[in-house]
Amino acid sequence: MSGLDDVADTLELLDRNDRIDFLIDIADRFHEVPGEIATRPFGDEHKVPACESEAYVWATGRTDGTLDFHFAVENPQGISAKAMAVLLGEHLSGAPLEEVEALDGEIVYKIFGRELSMGKTMGLMGMVSMVASSAKKAQTRIA
Repeated sequence: MSGLDDVADTLELLDRNDRIDFLIDIADRFHEVPGEIATRPFGDEHKVPACESEAYVWATGRTDGTLDFHFAVENPQGISAKAMAVLLGEHLSGAPLEEVEALDGEIVYKIFGRELSMGKTMGLMGMVSMVASSAKKAQTRIA
């Protein structure tokens, strides 16, 4: 997960305003889950628990055994969730399953700092947890 860790390390160095601007720019790159993966209404099995922005996560298998991650964020103002979706999707799609499974919720603090509300933090950690859990399930199927 070196790419994600690199971004997180960079964000940790920024002051609060620069970090916010950087994350808004990342959120602007958000693309919703393609229709061939999922359509509304989305199933609860893909819904991130405790996420105020009503985020959803899907993992689809690649031929090499890794996963692609797709997201939906139902709250149009869910900038933090959209930024997290972009970062997780860009840096973990195609990554070794062991690395994705090892992803820890602490990455949320490295990326967003400690100023977020408890509700936002719980939702973002839920996104991280669902991605890691998807990798664990995929490894179990392979084994």
